[in-house]
Amino acid sequence: MMTAPASITTTRRRERTPAAYVLEDGRIFRGQAYGAVGETFGEAVFNTGMTGYQETLTDPSYHRQIVAMTAPQIGNTGVNDEDPESSRIWVAGYVVRDPSRISSNWRATRSLDEELQAQGIVGISGIDTRALTRHLREAGAMRAGIFSGAALADDATMLERVRQAPQMEGADLCGEVATDAAYVVPAIGEKRFTVAALDLGIKGMTPHRMAERGIEVHVLPANATAEDVYAVNPDGVFFSNGPGDPATADGQVAVLREVLGRRTPFFGICFGNQLLGRALGFGTYKLKYGHRGINQPVQDRTTGKVEVTAHNHGFAVDAPLDRVSETPFGRVEVSHVCLNDDVVEGLQCLDQPAFSVQYHPEAAAGPHDAAYLFDRFVSLLEGQRA
Repeated sequence: MMTAPASITTTRRRERTPAAYVLEDGRIFRGQAYGAVGETFGEAVFNTGMTGYQETLTDPSYHRQIVAMTAPQIGNTGVNDEDPESSRIWVAGYVVRDPSRISSNWRATRSLDEELQAQGIVGISGIDTRALTRHLREAGAMRAGIFSGAALADDATMLERVRQAPQMEGADLCGEVATDAAYVVPAIGEKRFTVAALDLGIKGMTPHRMAERGIEVHVLPANATAEDVYAVNPDGVFFSNGPGDPATADGQVAVLREVLGRRTPFFGICFGNQLLGRALGFGTYKLKYGHRGINQPVQDRTTGKVEVTAHNHGFAVDAPLDRVSETPFGRVEVSHVCLNDDVVEGLQCLDQPAFSVQYHPEAAAGPHDAAYLFDRFVSLLEGQRA
């Protein structure tokens, strides 16, 4: 008689552990524990990607968010040690409909369920993620909590616990996920340029994409000053993706204004795009439910080309789409726009060597339509040197 592998036996045992997903507005979804058993709190969001769940889990931009996957089955390819975007899982909790019972990939070294347990990530499975997604699209992202095992309580108690959790608006989080000490990612092949990269929640693939193009990347902590940035004698400056409300990042905005004042080539991604917007004098605002997934259509207005892109943001820049704006640093236009809802997806300075995009062109899990943006950054570096 064959015996089921220990991982499958453990999963089946945990499938009998009841769990509840409680939203701030009182909606409750009931299922079974997945990953660690206990309780967790965060902002309820959904991700529309069908693949790349390991990159999603380890993206620091998901700090303090409970991520629901809209794809019905998650975990098929297990977990490996090559695909993480950082040294740990950052999501506050994980919600799936149908967790795969086995892993079917030659690189897998363990199951997703085992990895969630090992890192203490509380999750829930067996709920109707389609109904959850439709609810969040109507009601908007909100605070939520997952409760399982001994943490389960009556509905009123769990709801009160959720409503005591901090909100995402006003949350200053980039310092909680950034590196504590500077480090260098060497250029691959011949070194052509040096770039100072502010880590606001940087993903591992981002400096790698620059290194592939001959850039030596000096990754600096989120609280780095302008003096720290220019101490590495950079040819250009980069601001990464990251979590939290861009309205709280006054220190980083001040550094960026110094960069613009010196006319140093600048490239920003995601949180970096929002901070460029602030540095130029635009406001930012919270989206109703955000953009999260690897299948978002964006138009590059400078070429007219439509790209399929990877997103992870709940805030956006409030800049006009219909005209060139005059700012303290010269003329600026919206270079990219989301075709689903007209959200600003990129800014282009016309009198400065600076631009940014709201989405993730490094996209380790794909798509790679926007990889040309790193070449555009190299062109800025070349032009400044010339």
